[in-house]
Amino acid sequence: MSELTVRPMHAAVMIGRCVRLSRRNIDALLTSLLLPVILMLLFVYLFGGAIETGSAYVTYVVPGVLLLCAGFGAAGTAVSVTTDLTNGMIERLRTMDVGATSILAGHVVASVARNAVSTVLVLGVAVAIGFRPAVAPLRWLAAAGVLLLFLLAVSWLSAAFGLLARTPEAANGYTFLVMFLPYPSSAFVPVETMPSWLRGFAEHQPVTPVIESLRGLLLDTPVGTAPTQAAAWCLGLLALAMLLSALLFPRRVA
Repeated sequence: MSELTVRPMHAAVMIGRCVRLSRRNIDALLTSLLLPVILMLLFVYLFGGAIETGSAYVTYVVPGVLLLCAGFGAAGTAVSVTTDLTNGMIERLRTMDVGATSILAGHVVASVARNAVSTVLVLGVAVAIGFRPAVAPLRWLAAAGVLLLFLLAVSWLSAAFGLLARTPEAANGYTFLVMFLPYPSSAFVPVETMPSWLRGFAEHQPVTPVIESLRGLLLDTPVGTAPTQAAAWCLGLLALAMLLSALLFPRRVA
């Protein structure tokens, strides 16, 4: 069977397995769920009064925190993939004719599910402390679509990092890039306030258009071309991650 062939039954079993593993790993689950909330409260109540954004800081910062959720969840994906490689689980699955795509899809979908729960939790706490999003259903659906596309992209990218790493500790380190990207972006401060050398990077990296899309859609403000740029970045990263995964998997299990 081709490594790229997806068998729905195999994929469903792998998804169920990864979701159960996530549920049982209480420490990692609580970290991925609660850390974004703690960081949001930290930014809002410790730094929010000193940062001028033209609106209540909680209103400005929520979209960036939602992307932090994706970064924390992605770290768990990379570690899980590497753990399966190092403890022999993937070799056992391959003896049962389970393909690479089905195995990795389980980790990716479990990551998206974790991030969905974390997103709902962050939004609930944000509303409790003053965040007031738009109520138009179509804008909510559009924002959910942008966020889902970003989650898929970073989850597959993290799965590729997991295939690249030789140990779970290294896999966790590789995902630092994903977790770091929201900081030099428009997530926490307007890019106009940054030094010119940093502003250029912040304006032309994948996270900023995703954040601006979410901010505009959730707050019912103009979004311009941000959704198009966000979709292009996410689809490009998703294609790259899937290609890397297809190339790396046979080499790791050979």
